[in-house]
Amino acid sequence: MSFEFVRRLPTPTEIREQYPVPEKLQELKKERDKEICDVIAGKSDKFLVIIGPCSADNEEAVVDYTNRLSRIYDKVKDRVILVPRVYTNKPRTNGDGYKGITAQPDPTEEPDFLKGLIAMRQMHIRVMKESNLTSADEMLYPENWRYVSDILSYVAIGARSVEDQQHRLAASGFDVPAGMKNPTSGHLSVMINSIHAAQNPHSFIYRGWEVKTSGDPYAHAILRGAVNKHGRSIPNYHYEDLALLMELYGESDVINPACIIDTNHANSGKRFAEQPRIVKEVLHSRRVNADIRKLVKGVMIESYIKEGCQKIGEGIYGKSITDPCLGWADTEQLIYDIADLV
Repeated sequence: MSFEFVRRLPTPTEIREQYPVPEKLQELKKERDKEICDVIAGKSDKFLVIIGPCSADNEEAVVDYTNRLSRIYDKVKDRVILVPRVYTNKPRTNGDGYKGITAQPDPTEEPDFLKGLIAMRQMHIRVMKESNLTSADEMLYPENWRYVSDILSYVAIGARSVEDQQHRLAASGFDVPAGMKNPTSGHLSVMINSIHAAQNPHSFIYRGWEVKTSGDPYAHAILRGAVNKHGRSIPNYHYEDLALLMELYGESDVINPACIIDTNHANSGKRFAEQPRIVKEVLHSRRVNADIRKLVKGVMIESYIKEGCQKIGEGIYGKSITDPCLGWADTEQLIYDIADLV
């Protein structure tokens, strides 16, 4: 066989029992979940800012970063909800490279999924405990959802995963918002179909069980730009793109039509410094069109302590080892600007 079965990993139940969420933090998560769901459902006019490093590769730096977010949150929380990006699994375009702390708790060493599951869970819980913020992560592997279902307040389904049946079915069992990214092709109807699937109940096989889900009414769109056949980035955050998404939502039977704009990736052409400009254009579109204001519920921003990125092994504290990110000074100013403009 080409598969080598290295060892049996603990079940989600076993991991959750060994590394439980304290009761006080469980209450925090309930409150935060409701706040964020109310935004997606249109019951709150606060603006979501899902923000943080491309990959959460170092617990100390990630907790430092989220504590910085926490310190400025009191100044903006009447208008903005900050949701830290704590991304512990990373898709790789060609399969090479760092795949996240769940696979490699130390990016310079070989994969260790047992240590990784523990490191991932401990980091998320520590973020909650120290910052009083609950976080977002990407569901790269649907079978891992139960390891994190009690610690996340927001989940993204990536551009390469959004067409996958198992991702759609697993998302239909979420009780927090699931952001479905448009595929790299930019095909918006694929994304709408994925949202429809996630919002509806399903029966399927999951982790050796026959399961039923009730559907996630808070599944929604994330526009992240696209890539054409020549490998060139095509942004889809402009006014006309938002108007088209409204039209497609209107032709569907999706409830709670909502959209988050990913300001990096193909929308910026991975030019991280363009993110503040993109955010401000999106906020302008919301100001000039009441329907777009109702549609666009927030933005997703890649940001860390130090701007740019580094190679694995350079050891620069708080600097991304995957995609380049905004630095802290620009991040702080951008959050204040968002609060002034929403």
